[in-house]
Amino acid sequence: MRHHPCGWPFRFAVPMALATAVPAGAQSRPAEGLPSVREMIDARTDVWGLAARRHTDGPGYEFFKDLLPPLRYVNTDFRHYPIVLSAPRAPHKVRLVSNGSAINARANQPPMWFEAGVPVAFFVGEPAEPFGQDLARLEGPRYQGGYLPIVTMSYRHGACVYAQEVFAPVAAPWAEHGAAMARFTLTEGPAGQVQAGLDTAEALEAGDGALRDAQGRIVMSFEGPWEWRPRSKRLVAGLTAGGHADLVVFTRPAPGLPPAASRAFQPNRRLCEERWSDVLSRSVGLTTPEAIVNDAWRATLIGNLMIASGDRMNYSAGNAYAKLYEAECGDALRSLLLFGRTQDGREMLRPLLAFDRQATRFHVAGHKLQLLAFCHWLLRDPAVVADHEPLWRQALELILNGREAATGLLPKDNYAGDVPQQVYSLNSNANCWRGLRDLAAVLDDLGRAEEARRLRAVADDYRAAILKAVEKSERRDTLPPFIPVALLADEPPHDPLTATRMGSYYDLIAPYVIGSEVFGQGSQREDWLIGYLEHHGGVALGMIRTTPHQGQFKGEPGVNVLYGLRYQLALLRRDEREKALVGFYGQLAQAMTRDTYIGGEGSRFLHGDEHGRSFYLPPNSAANAMFLVTLRYLLVQDWDLDEDGAPDTLRLLYGVPRRWLADGGRIALERAPTQFGAVSLEARSAPAAGHVQVRVSLAGRAPRTVLLRAPLPAGWKITGAEVNGEAAALTGSDTVNLTGRPSPIDVRFSVARG
Repeated sequence: MRHHPCGWPFRFAVPMALATAVPAGAQSRPAEGLPSVREMIDARTDVWGLAARRHTDGPGYEFFKDLLPPLRYVNTDFRHYPIVLSAPRAPHKVRLVSNGSAINARANQPPMWFEAGVPVAFFVGEPAEPFGQDLARLEGPRYQGGYLPIVTMSYRHGACVYAQEVFAPVAAPWAEHGAAMARFTLTEGPAGQVQAGLDTAEALEAGDGALRDAQGRIVMSFEGPWEWRPRSKRLVAGLTAGGHADLVVFTRPAPGLPPAASRAFQPNRRLCEERWSDVLSRSVGLTTPEAIVNDAWRATLIGNLMIASGDRMNYSAGNAYAKLYEAECGDALRSLLLFGRTQDGREMLRPLLAFDRQATRFHVAGHKLQLLAFCHWLLRDPAVVADHEPLWRQALELILNGREAATGLLPKDNYAGDVPQQVYSLNSNANCWRGLRDLAAVLDDLGRAEEARRLRAVADDYRAAILKAVEKSERRDTLPPFIPVALLADEPPHDPLTATRMGSYYDLIAPYVIGSEVFGQGSQREDWLIGYLEHHGGVALGMIRTTPHQGQFKGEPGVNVLYGLRYQLALLRRDEREKALVGFYGQLAQAMTRDTYIGGEGSRFLHGDEHGRSFYLPPNSAANAMFLVTLRYLLVQDWDLDEDGAPDTLRLLYGVPRRWLADGGRIALERAPTQFGAVSLEARSAPAAGHVQVRVSLAGRAPRTVLLRAPLPAGWKITGAEVNGEAAALTGSDTVNLTGRPSPIDVRFSVARG
């Protein structure tokens, strides 16, 4: 709940070119009987999600892919979404416009978008036309190999096709200056022309393959058949078939770099590919049977390391969200740790524990303690708690000393970051309680038993006060009953949730309450809270919905995917796999850009045109985290199911799609950090041959319970199981209990038609 949540739709103006609805022909899927876009929007239940769940093998990417046009537009003068490129965690970023039209183009939308560097626009052909102007003639953008941040696209102009390739060098001195290296190649046609126009009022001096500003700093260097035209401030290159021309654009002008360095395109491209491949090789090893899932997790993990700046796991880059927000950036940090980026996570923890925002101080304090506890159990290093104690103790004391004697609750604070209405917030109180409970378990694990006992007693009393206030505040005249965020304040039920501004905020905040587990896992009130979202217009395509009620997007419905993470994790904990898969594939298909896997804070269902829809302030690290964390919990779930704050249960392959175990399917996971230690597994599925084989390796502490599931495609059933060659009983229809088994563990499921 940054300075909102969901304040974004109410603030900015969008160029009129975007202020159109999707044409009628794009509003309904051709599949017979599927609700139209308008019917989906008006429904109080997730009608598309329900349809996906009725599919033979459950929800999948292909089901959702063509329901809506892809994400494409942003509220800037350059219109097409930016692709942010940099070396890992580098402070200076490159903005590549995703249709290939420019590098570091001006947004002209202050204060929400930042400007950096001299804008360079690209044109092709004669007469010159902006690269990517006609989307029907554009191919891409795409990443190298599907996920490496070397961006390729091509554009047809007449008989010619121009290929563009852009990347951010990872080596000095380029990375420190936010350099972008670009190559233009004529791939079809006998001859063509490419131009690079600089948008600056400053006089530039050309010489020795470089353009310099008045201070003598290099703003661009070039190699190839370029000719400088000072009056128009354009470089012009004539290309023959197969010929290319190279540029280096400096976001931060570079003093003293030798112009000849512009000849370094190919060596730097190789280094870029090697560096990011090395980053992935030092992360979790993961292969699923779906290529798009494999590309997406690699691209979003790399994306978060490009959004990060030094030791700050920022919310975004290139705009006003290029800073920290406690819960959202904490989720991005968790995603790095869960995918094996341990050192990055350690270095980024301190700024989040030091983060301060008075308007949401209780919300922040609760999430600080929860993040600390998560890091403790995952890293199992006492120094994590000891080294940061001055910081986390400030959050602890704020909670302990802040509660009112009369209510037992924390004082009133913002309903949400952008809603200054002062309320006794269920969100703030529930998450502060969770922080206390989790910290007590951590201290107990570290041998600080007496302090843990005292803190646990406070947490128990605090929870009782929260539940008492909820009982006085809930409305049982709705179906299901309505649990308000504003306690003791007669907050009316929102129906449908997105019909009002407060209802839209409620929809974003409620998952934080669900994630706190203040009502108890599987409790009646947890059922009510989840059920209210699902039956009163709070969920679409498995994602949390919003509708702005002010500004340019007034009345334009959409989703804010990242705020659904705790809802998604609750579904997986409750073993509601098919619902969780709706959200997983819904995000992959409709809350990320095609082939570049970039998400924003929120997106609109209709706002755009037949080529694409608008979304807000990409890239977004928490949207990336939503995908990464969900994927990890599909594969590996480490839970605290007895609700004492300490992890106790490990569930393997519990949430994976059934299609992943179709004949020939292979799932491989290596070095996955869990709250018990590293987990590796490999599953090979051969139903036609009568078996599914899984090897599991566990390192670290032994969980109280270890369960392995093999969810088969429709038409198949498990008839028996062997563990290390001995017959083993099935738990349910597709699960075996591996508790207490020495590692490695070999499991063979017998499979038959049925």
